[in-house]
Amino acid sequence: MSTPTVREQFLVISALGPNPMELANVLSRAAFENRCAVVTSRLSRHGETSALVLQVGGSWDALARLEASLPGLGKKHGLTLDVVRSADQEVRPQALPYVAYVSAAYRPDIINELCQFFLDHRVELEAMTCDTYLAPQTGSSMLNAQFTVILPAGTQISWLRDQFLDFADALNLDALIEPWRPQNPV
Repeated sequence: MSTPTVREQFLVISALGPNPMELANVLSRAAFENRCAVVTSRLSRHGETSALVLQVGGSWDALARLEASLPGLGKKHGLTLDVVRSADQEVRPQALPYVAYVSAAYRPDIINELCQFFLDHRVELEAMTCDTYLAPQTGSSMLNAQFTVILPAGTQISWLRDQFLDFADALNLDALIEPWRPQNPV
């Protein structure tokens, strides 16, 4: 299916289940069978549980059929499902996408501190990935985090970068913030 037209509406489905392939297969098949299109999706594993978030587009009746089928699918496949109606994301032509990378010895407050920094500077959070691991050389618990953020129009980038690096230094974080780049440039 192609990108949804203006008349189409959207559902955001968040799903939890033990098997990531089954989770993705069941929900993408349900969307297809109900004449809906998967617009965006994100899948990640968290311990023994996988999480899948789908934005599905379609006509109001196709979305209603899909929505009505989800409780049965959840029960049949042992999935936890939540659904919400959503509008498409608004276009922000003057906003600037950036990526902040952080590595540090793990502390439980780091993610909260980073979120608070961006909130205090009116920076929108687009995506966030955080992983912990044991350092092979020392066995210390480490954190790697990646924040994709949207800087509001008019933000002085050099000032924000300096603020972020000073903030990271104060918390003893190895950090970098740079412009977002497409994964597969054309």
